[in-house]
Amino acid sequence: MKLKIILIFFGLFTFGNAQKVAPADFWNSMGDKPKIAFVNGVYAATSAIKSHHKRQVREQYLHHPGWIQPYYIERFYDILNEHVSTKIGYNLGLITAHMDALYSNYDNQNIPLVKAIRIVSVDQDGEREKANLLLLKAQRRYK
Repeated sequence: MKLKIILIFFGLFTFGNAQKVAPADFWNSMGDKPKIAFVNGVYAATSAIKSHHKRQVREQYLHHPGWIQPYYIERFYDILNEHVSTKIGYNLGLITAHMDALYSNYDNQNIPLVKAIRIVSVDQDGEREKANLLLLKAQRRYK
């Protein structure tokens, strides 16, 4: 019984004192090459997820003659596409520079990295109003 109480106390003490690192602090702690590698990884993961999902949907409904792709699948692909800027191509240095600018504002310190990449990518694709809306939502959510 005492051992359980000690373990619970130790666990609460450990988790209570755990230091939370803001996404902006993590981002700013990296050099230019790791930042580019991180963005490249997000781009690659997004592409892999979309490709795998399309393949699974095709295999599941291949033999169903009346199947029509529902809207939520199209919306899922649209959201995935927003994570990758199509207009700038593979100029990932530009994305990382805009990420630096985004995280220089104190209001954006707690926005997760992948969400920040989505905001920057949407902005780079010329959809400024949508990017601003995503940014405002993220600022409210991650205060």
